[in-house]
Amino acid sequence: MILCSRAYLRRKSDVNSLKMAQKTSGLIQRCRFLLLMILFLPHVMTSSVLSVNGKTENYILDTEPGLQESLKCAVQNHIRDEELLWYREDGRVDLKSGNKINSSSVCVSGISEDDNGITFTCKLQRNQSVSISVVLNVTFPPLLSGNDFQTAEEGSDVKLVCNVKSNPQAQMMWYKNNGILNLENHHQIQQTSKYFQLSITKVKKSDNGTYSCIANSLIETKTKDFHLIVKDKGSTVPIEPIIAACVVVFLTLVFGVIARRKRIMKLCRKDQGPQCRTAL
Repeated sequence: MILCSRAYLRRKSDVNSLKMAQKTSGLIQRCRFLLLMILFLPHVMTSSVLSVNGKTENYILDTEPGLQESLKCAVQNHIRDEELLWYREDGRVDLKSGNKINSSSVCVSGISEDDNGITFTCKLQRNQSVSISVVLNVTFPPLLSGNDFQTAEEGSDVKLVCNVKSNPQAQMMWYKNNGILNLENHHQIQQTSKYFQLSITKVKKSDNGTYSCIANSLIETKTKDFHLIVKDKGSTVPIEPIIAACVVVFLTLVFGVIARRKRIMKLCRKDQGPQCRTAL
């Protein structure tokens, strides 16, 4: 009985030791996990994020000519002071000393049509891969320009160029004398994002008139008039016969002067002969 009791106690002790070892191992694993969490938590929590006007992703800012826009860049989740940089396209914006740390604002004043598509970018100074950009979308009605009056000789080639700027892009059309232009074989139209061109080869008298460049956008419709005057074809004077005639006249005068010179020299010699004999 004593031996059985001792064996039982040993078994019980071994079980308790095993349980204690398991608890200790589990506690160690938990400590390791907590230690890793403590080590990585600051990195996760303090990863700096930039925002502009409260937005944390790149975005497009709709605006109009004449307005003023303010862009405020701020650092989120920072554990230390961060210096910020602003760029307009590839050029760095000059910031005042009090407008750099953790928060920085730039003011875009006097916005014009030329500012359409311009990109402003805010970056962290210590890590410029951390950045956020804003693209200006300046909407404006069509702006048309070009040579108002053109004079061409019948049979020559003419180009009517209507320069256009518009956002959103406008639909373009050509009119003639207040009616839709009927395109003929000697008409050709070419359009790009910057101009709308009508080419007329070998113009005729019937091409006389007022041509209207019409730009129709969602904002407004604009018109630009081009006045084309076709003159009669002037009579062309042949140049080659005139040059040949001038050469003949010139050579005739030269030979005439040479012939007269020989005759004059002979007369002078006859007059000088007797004078010489008298002097002797």
